[in-house]
Amino acid sequence: MLTSVQKEILQTLINLYQSSNSKSIKGEDIAAVMNRNPGTIRNQMQSLRSLSLVKGVPGPRGGYKPTIEAYHFLNISVTDNDSKVPIYRNGKKMEDISVARIEFTSVPQPTECEAAIKVLGSIKNLHLGDEIRIGPTPVNNLGVMGTIVGRDDMDNILLLDTKTIRSIPKLSVGEIASREVVSFDVDCTIKEAAKKLTSKGIDGAPVIKDNQIIGVFTLTDLVNAIAEDREHETIGELMSTNVVIVNENLKIANAIEVMLKKSISRLIIADNNQNLLGIVTRTDLLDCITNLKQFPIITNY
Repeated sequence: MLTSVQKEILQTLINLYQSSNSKSIKGEDIAAVMNRNPGTIRNQMQSLRSLSLVKGVPGPRGGYKPTIEAYHFLNISVTDNDSKVPIYRNGKKMEDISVARIEFTSVPQPTECEAAIKVLGSIKNLHLGDEIRIGPTPVNNLGVMGTIVGRDDMDNILLLDTKTIRSIPKLSVGEIASREVVSFDVDCTIKEAAKKLTSKGIDGAPVIKDNQIIGVFTLTDLVNAIAEDREHETIGELMSTNVVIVNENLKIANAIEVMLKKSISRLIIADNNQNLLGIVTRTDLLDCITNLKQFPIITNY
């Protein structure tokens, strides 16, 4: 059984090791983080090495590295292909820390849902009352949002009062896309486009020239054209060229990320020869995520 000091040293070593891209960590660096004497760290390291929790790396660039047993001892999963699960505070990603484990501690309670978040990296810049967002996780695209109500610096655990738990379906855009796609010819007039948008009940469609997708024309483009007295121009002159073409195998989670980065509300799906296969909109993605029968969103108010 480790002492509290040894456990803190081991956790600090793993935190520094993770943030240093697997470089050996000097005892002085551990001492600085823990605000302890470097001699104390060196003495405790001898015990940790005898327990096979730490290995020493000789040489001027040497130091210490945690062993697999150290991760197991602290109940931290580790693989050769670990994906980092990010933490965001106030919408900004926090650097040098990630989530190792999420445990829901009070799911059966109807009025509360708390989660214990095991963190890799220092949690000293996270405080009670901070609103944070975690995820998505690599396997099930789980995201958790809530308020920090507790912090255990010894075990590097945050206690979160969750507000939302959300899992994005592991579907591709091709599985939810509209396949009967309405499109505009590049020489289409404003009046013709308005009639098509109205009759089809849509707010935008791709523009085609010589069987190639060259843009998108939306209701916003239509309103802007009227406001600017450009009704005499063709769709090809008024369309938006901010069009993103994706493969139908793109996952929904990645599609959401693309839309946010590009500030667009629809993705055009095409094959490698740019043959139009379908279209997926922001509404399609929201409908998929909020389909309560298949993909529940758990909220706590």
